[in-house]
Amino acid sequence: MRKQVITFLMLIATVFTVNAQKTVAGVKVDAKMNLEGQSLVLNGAGTRVKMFMDMYVGALYLEKKSTNASEIMNSKEGAAIKLNIVSGLITSEKMVSAINEGFENSTGKKTAPLKAKIDKFKGFFKEEIKKGDVFIIINVPNEGVVVYKNGVKKGSIDGQDFKKALFGIWLCDKPADKDLKDEMLGK
Repeated sequence: MRKQVITFLMLIATVFTVNAQKTVAGVKVDAKMNLEGQSLVLNGAGTRVKMFMDMYVGALYLEKKSTNASEIMNSKEGAAIKLNIVSGLITSEKMVSAINEGFENSTGKKTAPLKAKIDKFKGFFKEEIKKGDVFIIINVPNEGVVVYKNGVKKGSIDGQDFKKALFGIWLCDKPADKDLKDEMLGK
């Protein structure tokens, strides 16, 4: 009887461990993220699709779940966006171009006050980008946005104005991908 109880408990533990992740476009998305002293939960994840092809899996992590894009963009709390590159078609040049377009859309074409910060951010994507690369963009309260590529810290940029515009790339009224926005918001 005791052996059956232990087997049953191990089975339950396995089920809960497996459910701690979700798979999107072949990418395992963790239910939690602990980085830069932040303990964040998965809010939602989806795929950036362009011309019927999956480009990357985007996951939004927050301190507590929310479906309100405006509140998330304006929040000073810890938050992160994780990008898992799933296409070999993404190049550094294409990523920088998409970042430019994203900031234009996010700010209503008012990027001038953020130019130096946007230029610094684009610099984090200058190295070759390959299928399988992982970028984490995390907002650390009272510190700013910190960017990682494949677990290596690339740098940080301070300012709530920058964080709002950056997260707006995915969450503003004219996001990079409307379906991805909805998926990141858990809708």
